[in-house]
Amino acid sequence: MITLALSKGRIFDETLPLLKAAGIEVLEDPETSRKLILPTNQAGVRVVLVRATDVPTYVEYGGADLGVTGKDTLIEHGGQGLYQPLDLQIAKCRMSVAVRADYDYASAVRSGSRLKVATKYTSIAREFFAQKGVHVDLIKLYGSMELAPLTGLADAIVDLVSTGSTLKANHLIEVERIMDISSRLVVNQASLKLKQASIRAIIEAFAGAVAAGEAAKAAKPAKA
Repeated sequence: MITLALSKGRIFDETLPLLKAAGIEVLEDPETSRKLILPTNQAGVRVVLVRATDVPTYVEYGGADLGVTGKDTLIEHGGQGLYQPLDLQIAKCRMSVAVRADYDYASAVRSGSRLKVATKYTSIAREFFAQKGVHVDLIKLYGSMELAPLTGLADAIVDLVSTGSTLKANHLIEVERIMDISSRLVVNQASLKLKQASIRAIIEAFAGAVAAGEAAKAAKPAKA
């Protein structure tokens, strides 16, 4: 049995075409099913639904053979003990610093102010500001990050940004882009040895689908 760990939402939806390329179709909709283990059309393959932040842990400790998770989650987790064969080029977004529209972030950084930064990505934020030589007090939050600057809890936030509409709706602006984020395929190293043929077939099918998708994008004429 091959077990693939996925999280509900965008990653799940954007992984489906890659699975299809590998001849795998999930037989139940995670949004309507109460099951946490979903069957596929392949008797030897199943999908387990876990929190996005738990995917690397399930794969590392053998609860799943493979998983799909964001680069942000892998950095925070550490990624030790995981084989990372592919950037799947899905669930793309960016990790950014954002502040209230009326906050002079550039002056605060230039003057050496100690910033209060709210984020759930403490490792990424700590490394980013350390490289800039900016002193920060990190405040770990798990949701509604945009509230932190609005209530005075923090001067800035470090969070994922996709379209930027949520920031705009809450009168926040993006002031620095830390890194681009996409989702990776991760594999348990023991599983790769014990189930090599099956897992290699999935990796190769995913790689072919990713390459075809990127080629199709490159072939599209640029917008005027």
